[in-house]
Amino acid sequence: MAFKKHVPNIITLLNLSSGLIALIYAFNTDYRMAFMWVAIGIFFDFWDGFAARVLKAQSPIGLQLDSLADMVTSGVVPGLVMFQFLVEIANNRLENVEINLQQENFYIGILPYVGFIITLASAYRLAKFNVDTRQTDSFIGLPTPANSLFIMSLPLISSHSDGDGFVFEMLSNPFVLAGICLLSAFLLNSNIRLFSLKIKHFDWETHKTQVIFLVVSAVALALLQYAAIPLIILFYVVLSLFVKQPV
Repeated sequence: MAFKKHVPNIITLLNLSSGLIALIYAFNTDYRMAFMWVAIGIFFDFWDGFAARVLKAQSPIGLQLDSLADMVTSGVVPGLVMFQFLVEIANNRLENVEINLQQENFYIGILPYVGFIITLASAYRLAKFNVDTRQTDSFIGLPTPANSLFIMSLPLISSHSDGDGFVFEMLSNPFVLAGICLLSAFLLNSNIRLFSLKIKHFDWETHKTQVIFLVVSAVALALLQYAAIPLIILFYVVLSLFVKQPV
């Protein structure tokens, strides 16, 4: 049927639609709902490629559309969330610390825009992915969906830390957040080779790393909820360093 060739692209457009909804919530600083819709978008992003393989409906248009959808869901949204989060942190800092007008202009007028480094780095990473033939069975650099979940979890972790403790202090420091933006940009475009979570056909020997990672991640999420997400991303990067990747 001619319709089946459109199924993967429809799923990709559902990813894009989820990203657009997440943008609305991000503009209104509803980080929990923004996170939820990004997670839904990433779910669709996982299955569009699977549908394309099963239905034998892979196409150059599908590849480009997938990256455009990811650019919104996993590029624009996390950049906006970090921008909004930095604005909130700056406002809290101004309320609690006596600073001069020049410092105020820096915290409010300049620093929050550092968040969009994430968006710029995501765009560059997606463009590289589209022309890099080495990334068919693994990734070079942190995938944008993983980076997006990492960034999107930070304001949620901060809001659940009860206003005290080391984690809250770290996530209340705008310079720490700016450093996280730079780290994010580096990981997205680094030469670190990371294993793919997309299972083309189940085989324990071939996919045991993915299965172990998913089981550990599920347990961590059940125990730590949002706080588990940065740990899971770190575990993903570290585990990949010890796994032989296809060249």
